[in-house]
Amino acid sequence: MRARRPAVRAANCQRAREGALGRLERRIGHAFADHSLLETALTHRSFSAEHNERLEFLGDAVLGHIVAQRLYDASDEREDRLTLMRAHVVQRDALAEVAREIGLGDFLRLGGGDSARQRASVLANALEAVIGAVACDGGTDAAGRVVDRLFCARLLRVSHADLKDPKTRLQEHMQGRGLALPSYRVVAQRGGDHEPIFEVECAVAVPELAARGEGRTRREAEKEAAARLVEAIGESE
Repeated sequence: MRARRPAVRAANCQRAREGALGRLERRIGHAFADHSLLETALTHRSFSAEHNERLEFLGDAVLGHIVAQRLYDASDEREDRLTLMRAHVVQRDALAEVAREIGLGDFLRLGGGDSARQRASVLANALEAVIGAVACDGGTDAAGRVVDRLFCARLLRVSHADLKDPKTRLQEHMQGRGLALPSYRVVAQRGGDHEPIFEVECAVAVPELAARGEGRTRREAEKEAAARLVEAIGESE
């Protein structure tokens, strides 16, 4: 009896995992023929040598193409404006927001604890990997259906007000009030050369406020910090 218990526990864990993946499949609107693709898409490099970065690479390209096609079909905007619209829809924070809406973090396989489970960069990368996995499993049409399901509202509401770089919006806000421009400084860098994460603080003197952001590059972190500071200024006024 004792010898059977580990096998029973393993079987129960497997059934529970399959049930969880089934819930995720229903949320994204795609039933995988090859579930190993979905498992790989949900596997962070901290968990296994067989991780999701290749699928993330593919998903990034597939998502960009599908969003570009949807925006092209729905709008008569110029090329430069379409580029800004696409960038707004697929930026890291937007992807992380979509990932949180479907509870993607709950399904991730991570090593070293759960501290990174809700980190924007981890969620955004995993969502791209899932889209890449769908493309491998069912082709670009299947990926298109998933993107339409998950991004439909964002594609409909993307507006000119959303398109400016957060740093530009903050700078224009300060200049319009005759105030000193914001300052940026790197307060932390972690993750090593293979997967660096920058933490940047953006601060203004009037009103005396500061906000922090993270990103895989300093510029990305500066944008996130600026976006958060714009929100904080709006709440204080």
